[in-house]
Amino acid sequence: MADNPEGSMEKGSKRIGEILIEKGFITEAQLNDALLDQKVTDKFLGMILKEKGVITDKELMQALAEQFGIQLVDIKTYYIDMELASKFTTSLIMDHKCFPLKEDEYTLTMAIVNPLNAVAIAKIEEEASPRQVELVLVLESDLQEILQQYKQYSGQRIQRLLKRNKPAEGGPTA
Repeated sequence: MADNPEGSMEKGSKRIGEILIEKGFITEAQLNDALLDQKVTDKFLGMILKEKGVITDKELMQALAEQFGIQLVDIKTYYIDMELASKFTTSLIMDHKCFPLKEDEYTLTMAIVNPLNAVAIAKIEEEASPRQVELVLVLESDLQEILQQYKQYSGQRIQRLLKRNKPAEGGPTA
């Protein structure tokens, strides 16, 4: 993957650096500086530019959306259905930073922050099967808020299950 830092997922012919320059988010000099850092660190170019404070998370996500042909959405405008999320494994949602937004008989729309995470995408497709998966990009900060709500919801759900299965006082415990 070091030879192809943009990943192996289907994408347009433009590289992320070209898109960022076209959008006016960075200069040629900032790109060249980040590319030098990338050779040493082996990090994704977008992450280097973000860590340097050259681009914002939103600017990076706009460029990735264009590069991969994936819609960038504002997750705050969606109704967050925790019951829909409970159809998927917690490890998929929490470990791979993704969240189901809506589903119908044929399609599942899943919010992600990293379109280069092939493992996450494969797991999403596996758990969504037989439905087709439509990926949308969201800002990581916005997704973190949803994941925090999901964590609380899951904790409350576990507490309810434990209370329901707890033996009555004075009753048999075995």
